[in-house]
Amino acid sequence: MTPAGQPRNPVHGLTTAELKAYRRALEGAIAFFGRQDPVPPVRASLQDQRDQVRAEQDHRARDRQ
Repeated sequence: MTPAGQPRNPVHGLTTAELKAYRRALEGAIAFFGRQDPVPPVRASLQDQRDQVRAEQDHRARDRQ
């Protein structure tokens, strides 16, 4: 990942370990911003990115079956 927290490659190009680490980082950031009052708009963007990671992980899990 880059210092800004964005992966160097698109989600579909990340390794399984990179996906797991990226999802963990996104979930931590979402939790952090969720505790702010008011909740910053960036949280919605982070949730969208997390949803993309989840979809890629689900896709890979289906392919393994």
